[in-house]
Amino acid sequence: MKKINILSFAALASASALVLAGCSSDPDGEPTGGATSGAPEPGASGRACIILPDAASSPRWENGDRPALEEAITAAGFEVAIDNAQGDTAKYATIADQMLTEGCDVMLLVDHQGAAVTVTEKAKAQGIPVIAYDRPISGADYYVSFDNFEVGAMQGQMVVDGLAANGVDAASAVVVYIGGDPADGNAAMFHDGAVSVMEAAGIKPAAEPDGKWDGEWSATQFEQALTDLGGKVDGVWAANDTNAGGVITILDKNGLAGKVPVSGQDASVAGLQNVLLGFQTGTVYKPFQVEAEAAANLAIQLLSGETPTVDKKLDDGTPFIATTPIDVRKDGVQQVIDDGNASYDEICTGDVKAACDEAGLKPAA
Repeated sequence: MKKINILSFAALASASALVLAGCSSDPDGEPTGGATSGAPEPGASGRACIILPDAASSPRWENGDRPALEEAITAAGFEVAIDNAQGDTAKYATIADQMLTEGCDVMLLVDHQGAAVTVTEKAKAQGIPVIAYDRPISGADYYVSFDNFEVGAMQGQMVVDGLAANGVDAASAVVVYIGGDPADGNAAMFHDGAVSVMEAAGIKPAAEPDGKWDGEWSATQFEQALTDLGGKVDGVWAANDTNAGGVITILDKNGLAGKVPVSGQDASVAGLQNVLLGFQTGTVYKPFQVEAEAAANLAIQLLSGETPTVDKKLDDGTPFIATTPIDVRKDGVQQVIDDGNASYDEICTGDVKAACDEAGLKPAA
């Protein structure tokens, strides 16, 4: 398993501020007022406008990304306006219009069901660079996310490894694909990465119902697929921990939980618990600090009038800063705890406590 060290974001922010202290700011980037958080250092100018998608799909947006981005950018001497669309595309548009009216020098957007595309068009019409954060956005100037194809490849490997551990021939295995929301541009990359590994092993989907980032929906779709397959399933590619959780409820209902490899993503508390209990083969860990650091540094460069150098590109030519995901199995859960992205007390409750003891888990130092 790959290891990384997560620095405190305060240290990263301070480092960014020191690196950029000698950079001149754009004289046309004077903020025009409105609700902001943080105050710029004397002589600095520029305002980053950030829109988060919701608070329901993942706790990371409000608990992780918001404070991390805010801290890093303000520490470098710039203003931040940040809001959350709460899963509402109309609200997303309203927030964007207000921000643009008040003034933005860079926009950092997490797309929600395509709402960011129109916002990007409006921003670019005003000469404002747009960073697509975590999810691709058509027309964005930059894209910052984890390497989503690699995320999918790790998930595919979980399924392949699980089949091998069960002594099941991959070429004849009955594997169901439970993907993400096709409106999320990342979903296709997760899928393609997973398929690249599973197909190479000889796996073909026995069923592939419509996907959503929704545990209940995934449970319903998987249950129908399982019925159609006569109750026979050898493995499940699930695109994230929430969808995996829905699948696992149906496997459990049919006495199959822990007997069928299931993939996941996000290193959520529920996902980590399922990994420890043996219900889920693994989860792809994407520490928000790494992604937020990359995005904040990019925003700071743009606010400082610099031209960032980016080596990687998406298929459409968008410059892509790709951060590295981590494949977490039972022996990798401690790293998530040590990084502060899940607590021992949250994970090791009830029936999971014995599994935590067996894995040798302990609270973060």
